[in-house]
Amino acid sequence: MANYPQETQTQRSVDRQSSDPVGLVQDVAQNIVQSVGQVIIGKRNEIRLTVLGLLSQGHILIEDIPGVGKTMLAKALARSIGCTFSRIQFTPDMLPSDVTGVSLFNQKTREFEFRAGPIMAQIVLADEINRATPKTQAALLEAMEERQITVDGVTYPIDSPFLILATQNPIEYEGTFPLPEAQLDRFMMRIQLGYPTAAEELTVLSAQQYQHPINNLAQVVSVQQLMAAQQAVREIYVADEVKRYIIDMVNASRQHPDVYLGSSPRGSLSLFRTAQARAAMAGRDYVIPDDVKALAEVTLAHRIIVGPAARIKDISSRTIVQDILINTPVPGASMQ
Repeated sequence: MANYPQETQTQRSVDRQSSDPVGLVQDVAQNIVQSVGQVIIGKRNEIRLTVLGLLSQGHILIEDIPGVGKTMLAKALARSIGCTFSRIQFTPDMLPSDVTGVSLFNQKTREFEFRAGPIMAQIVLADEINRATPKTQAALLEAMEERQITVDGVTYPIDSPFLILATQNPIEYEGTFPLPEAQLDRFMMRIQLGYPTAAEELTVLSAQQYQHPINNLAQVVSVQQLMAAQQAVREIYVADEVKRYIIDMVNASRQHPDVYLGSSPRGSLSLFRTAQARAAMAGRDYVIPDDVKALAEVTLAHRIIVGPAARIKDISSRTIVQDILINTPVPGASMQ
């Protein structure tokens, strides 16, 4: 990812003209990254990936241990944009209606009224999503793909922008229900925050001595500016050679000898969209192969199911993606 200057980012204007879509994306991204970075210390690359997913209009799965800042990341992101935020704490006894909402009968009006669930927010933290039963997990499928929910035969659209940040603990397996392939495939990216360094953890202690930094976090980007940036990302040019490079990598994941099930076409689209966003954040109006290579692991690894024989050898999906990157020819420069 590109390294952005850290000074005066929050003061930079995002009022770019429509003739400069790349500049608009850069300013929106830099302001959000700078704002969230005041709360999440030392995780600038992970913050950029989250913002990149937001600009690409995709959902993000954060697979990490408790206490590394997953909830704060979602809250800081919502405050920086001025979006509505809700948190769903998944448990085994949760019902689908606890997520989507329920229709209740109003005795005064003699009609059913819809009481919206927590999914009807713009940024939703699905905490410990793998603790819910498959039936409850399935309640998210329609919302993630179609940006709407259906309750008692009535469809309710979800306001844009819409982002689900789901978390799961990769260490604890007791009392959990692994996400099915259809659910994993709907996440555009899977990232990890990881432990901070000793110096970063010292900064965290000092910053939170009197109050949490998120209490002073202000909105730095409007929802309208974010949606304009999301639209601008789709205008980034992708050459046919780069498109074929994406398809070659995805096809290689389906034919790899250690893979039981490769990436879906949705994986190709996720890699395509995120590469556009990365190019714009780097100040380019075109995608290069390096954009694709930088995002291949976070967009494809969670869509790959490793074969039984490879699991015995402790081969992971991330290792397979790295092998595909090494063996897939990179397109050269176009002569046009």
